[in-house]
This record gives sequence, C-alpha cells and structure tokens, in this order.
Amino acid sequence: MKKNLFLLGLLVCSMATMAQTEKADKPESWYFKLGGSYFNQTASTEFPEVGGQAPNRDVYEGTLTNNKLVSREAITGSFGQGFRSGITAGYRFSTRLGVEMSANYYISNSKTMAQTTDRLYGFNPANNVATYISFTADGQIKAFDLAPAIVMFLGEAHGFEPYTKVGVIVPIHGTLDIKTDRELVSYVGNNVVSTSNIYSKDVVKPNPTIGFMAALGTSYKLGKHISAFAELEYRNFTVHGKTKETTEYTVNGQDALATRTTAQIHTNYHEKLDVNSNNPLFNPNTTTTTDATDTTRPNDAMDELSSYVGISGLGLTLGLKYSL
Repeated sequence: MKKNLFLLGLLVCSMATMAQTEKADKPESWYFKLGGSYFNQTASTEFPEVGGQAPNRDVYEGTLTNNKLVSREAITGSFGQGFRSGITAGYRFSTRLGVEMSANYYISNSKTMAQTTDRLYGFNPANNVATYISFTADGQIKAFDLAPAIVMFLGEAHGFEPYTKVGVIVPIHGTLDIKTDRELVSYVGNNVVSTSNIYSKDVVKPNPTIGFMAALGTSYKLGKHISAFAELEYRNFTVHGKTKETTEYTVNGQDALATRTTAQIHTNYHEKLDVNSNNPLFNPNTTTTTDATDTTRPNDAMDELSSYVGISGLGLTLGLKYSL
C-alpha cells in the first residue's frame, strides 16, 4: 500500500513538473507576423478566350490575296506567379498547437493571354484598302484574401522553432485586369494610308471561391519578443468569371468608350448558352450595333461562357514575428 502511494505521489509530482515545464516553455499566447512573399506558378493550363480570341500566339504573313497563318503556339500558364504582402494574427493553445488568421494582398505577374500578328482584318473594294491587325492581350490578377490555418509547432532548438500549417484561402475581393493593345494598319498596294492604335482595359470580377494552402516554416528568436520567420507555402485554387466590364477604350490616345454599346462594354458569364442568350453564336437576334433600325439587344450585356483561371503557386515568405 505504501509502495502504491509512493508511486502515485511520484506520478503526481512528475505530471506537475511536466506541466510547469510546458508552461515555462510556452513562449506566448498571442503573436503577430508581418511578411512578404514571392510565388512561382506550379500548374500551367491553357488560358481562356479573350474577346473571342483563342489563347494562341498566331503569326500571319502575306498580302491581301495570300494572307495565311504561318505559325501558331498555344499560350499556357497561370496567375500563380507574383508578389504577396500580409499580416497575421496567431494564438497558441499550447507549445504544440495554435491557429492563425492572415490577411493578404496579392498581385500576379502580367501574363500574355492571346497574341496575333499581321492578320487580314478587312478589305474595302471601293478604294482597294486592305487592313491588317496585330494585338496583344495581357492579364493580371489583384486580390485580397483571408487565410485561416491550424499550426503545429515542432519544438524549439538553438533558437529555431520549425512548424507546419494547413488552411484555406478565402478571396474577399479581386479582379482580373486584361489590357489589350491593337494596331490596325491600312494599305493601298504596298503603301500605308492609315494607322490606328486601339487600347482597351477589361475588368473581370469572379464568383466566390475557396482554395487550399499548406506551409512548412521556422522562426528564429532575435530577442525576447521579436523573431524572424521563413515559410515555404503551397497554395492551389481556381476562380471563374462572373462579369466583365470595359473600363477604358481609346483610339489613337483619345477616349472612345462612349462609342461602345452596352453589349460591347458589359459581359455576363454563364455555365450554359442557348437560344435565349444574348450571343450571336446561339441567338440570331443578338447584335452589338447601334443601328437605329435595329430592334434587337445592343443595350443588354453580352452573354458568354464562364471561363476559369488558375492561381496555383509555390512561394517563399520572409518576415518578422512579434510575440506578446
């Protein structure tokens, strides 16, 4: 009996000692992190159409009677490459387990989504004017997101404390900005008679979505409350368009947005198009003109199929951590 009581007392003392040690080892309850990241894309997919143009890099050669496609290259990629800045609030329940909530701003690298060189655009037989078009459409994503995560701390040694975390990414606000530069050159024979430079900016707003993230990191103590940290993070999610609006349209540097119809400025994205859609491929009553004799739908937004873009990337985050 005495032996059992002794063992029980020893167990209680051991548990108390372990609890005190764990409490002593616990560096903080609340902490805050400020960091910057650079991500590189990890998945490359074909970009969606831009203004009806397939995601290709096309090169045409030849004159009016023999203007032909001489090369075509599919344009692939994602918007997972770019820079991110963020602030994080974290809470440790114990030496091993904690939670974090990050608020981030992300801006992707600009990506070419479609490109055409010297394609025959039109011919006016009244004055023998042939017009050729070249254009480049570049896209860029800007987004704010929240990223709640669960953190597992792996123990501290020599000032370093490695950890892992998994969580989700919830975009709060973001846009895909598509900037397109077009050059139209008109010829009579081999002589240039006019050149027009047309610039447009389209802003695509997405539907709500959610993504996944996982990270492996470590902190290193610089002082009693200050640490430096580094994280290697993988994230993966896709977004698909909800609406598109042309916010800028200039011809030779002059604002010409007022010359565009509602159907040319506004687009609604759908999972399916049919004969009731405001799209000329499915509904013969669709038009984008402003002809006074036209009784169809130039004052309605154009309907187009919803497209998807990827924002998958592997990134390195560096920053500072302040512990209370």
